Formats: sequence, structure tokens, C-alpha cells
Amino acid sequence: MAQQDFDVVSDGWSYLECPRWHEGRLWVSDFYTERVVAIDPDGGHEVIAEVPQQPSGLGFLPDGRLLIVSMRDHRILRREDDGSLVEHADLSGLVGHHLNDMLVDARGGAYVGNFGFDLMSGAPIARTSLTYVAPDGTARAIADDLLFPNGMVLFDRVLVVAETFGARLTAFDVADDGGLARRRDWARFSPPPVTDDVGEALGGLAVAPDGMGGDAEGAIWVADALHQRVIRVAEGGTILEERPTGGLGVYACMLGGDDGQTLYACAAPSFAEHERRPVREAVLLATRVDVPHGGMP
Repeated sequence: MAQQDFDVVSDGWSYLECPRWHEGRLWVSDFYTERVVAIDPDGGHEVIAEVPQQPSGLGFLPDGRLLIVSMRDHRILRREDDGSLVEHADLSGLVGHHLNDMLVDARGGAYVGNFGFDLMSGAPIARTSLTYVAPDGTARAIADDLLFPNGMVLFDRVLVVAETFGARLTAFDVADDGGLARRRDWARFSPPPVTDDVGEALGGLAVAPDGMGGDAEGAIWVADALHQRVIRVAEGGTILEERPTGGLGVYACMLGGDDGQTLYACAAPSFAEHERRPVREAVLLATRVDVPHGGMP
């Protein structure tokens, strides 16, 4: 199909992440204003929650209540029907660094990634785990040896996890209890880095997969955090389509809209906290695509 440019839906944000289409709006975390907001297709927004320890991954329980990753204190918060926030799970005994993206499945189980190291301070890259939070809030590690687990997509009983520093999408079969098995490459873009230096590693990544969302043909739209584009990828790694974001970095994407054919993208000039926190240069972008949303989230 012919390439279409992105339109700006909403601007003036610090750093948007983890978009989720829900009940006619795009719900998204704005890291450094410490808010979760719901943005209308015409750009209007509502503040849904304030999360002082920095919101990230979002997802919805079967009854519609919102789960929110609280990054810095390693908790999952639950927004009750009256708007109050309560602790759903405490992951501090399982992870040592910032929590990251999250996928909530149809039963209310949550898959939660974490940085694994102090990214913003330039600490050495370290492998880390993926955590599963059962619907009752109990948590356990279910996979390890991951290089910055980030966005996730669930197709039926297959979970696909973006490993940002691994330059790959990794697939697992999902068991009835939420556990994972039969780990394999879903898409590999380049060999993983042989260095633990962040700057050197970033320089060698052909794709840095960040947030992502699936479509009805089983492909995945992936935000390439280093190359100012979103790409549509087939299982096996073939890039089916590429949408540049006009020189802005892009860190998450999701299909939404009433017909599931609007591709939303969270973009900003860079991802470094010291650059993003004091300014309001992040934007929500949108463009139209042929194949509608599929899978979860």
C-alpha cells in the first residue's frame, strides 16, 4: 500500500508509553507528568490516574478495572470503580529495577517486564526476568535471561515479547496457569550485542523493538526505538511495511479506532529521562492501515 504520513492527535506531553485502545479512547501513560490519560480520537483527554512512582504498562481486568504498572516502586496498582488506586501486586521481591510494559490477558493475568539494570544511569546491560501476576495478585517469575523485555502481544496461546537489547521478538507457548514454555525466536533482526555497554549495544541494533501491537493477520506492528519508524513484521522476521515518524523517535504503537485500523504511535525527540522530564515535546501520532487489530492487548 502507499505510505501514509502520521497525523498529530495530541501534543504537549513528556513521554508517552503503553497505549491501549479501550471503550472508544486511547489510554496511555505519560511518564514524567506521572499521569495516566485517556485521549479521544479528536485529541481531547481526561486524566484517569496520578501515579507518583511513574506509570508504565496498562491493562484491563475482565470487569473493566484498570491495572497500572508503577515503575519505580515495583508495584501493580488497580484502579477501582470509584477512581481510587489500590495495590494489586508488589513485585519488589522479584525485580530490582524499574518495571516496564505489561500485558493483561482475558482472564486478568498480567505479564510484566522490567529493565533489568539502571538504563538511565548508563549501568551495564544485564539480563532479567518476566513476571506473571495471577488474577488474585500473586506473582512469580516465569522466564529469565531476557534482554530488556518490553512490549508484548498475545495471539491465542502464544505470547510474543519484544527484547529491546536483544534485537528480537521472542515467543512462548502459554500454559493454563500462565506459565511459559517452548521459547523460540518469533523474529530476529540482528545478533544480540556482545557488549554490556549501552551506547555500544544501541549502535549495533538493526531494530530496537519497543512497544508493539498485533493485527488480524497475525503480524505485529513494532515501534523501532532507534530508527524513527514503526514496522509491520511477520513471524520469521520479514518486514512487511515501514512507516517513518518524521524524524521523531517512536517508543510504542497500538491499533485502535472504531474499526481497529488506526495505528497510534507514541513519539518524542529522544528517550533519555534527563531530556524528556523538563520539557513537553512528546506527541501521539496516528495513521490508517489496511489490516485491523488482532490479538491482545
